[in-house]
Amino acid sequence: MKISIKVENIRCGGCANTITKKLMAQETVESVDIAIEDQTVIIEAKDGSARLSYIEILLALGYPEKGSVEGMKALKGKAKSVLSCAIGKVT
Repeated sequence: MKISIKVENIRCGGCANTITKKLMAQETVESVDIAIEDQTVIIEAKDGSARLSYIEILLALGYPEKGSVEGMKALKGKAKSVLSCAIGKVT
């Protein structure tokens, strides 16, 4: 099942690398494709019921679902994504 999630803060291939590694570590994920320009994460999953857990993983990495985080939470997510971006470029 294909799951598409629009997120905030994806800036580069480092961001995409961080997201891909974390999601691919999940047992239910078969593949991950990221459209950096559209800030969309497309997950091919064995079961569509895990969508909320994928959203939680993305939020923990600093890539909240578009429209789901406001105010100070958005700033915190942006700071985390900058760190994830830098880590993704290094690994």
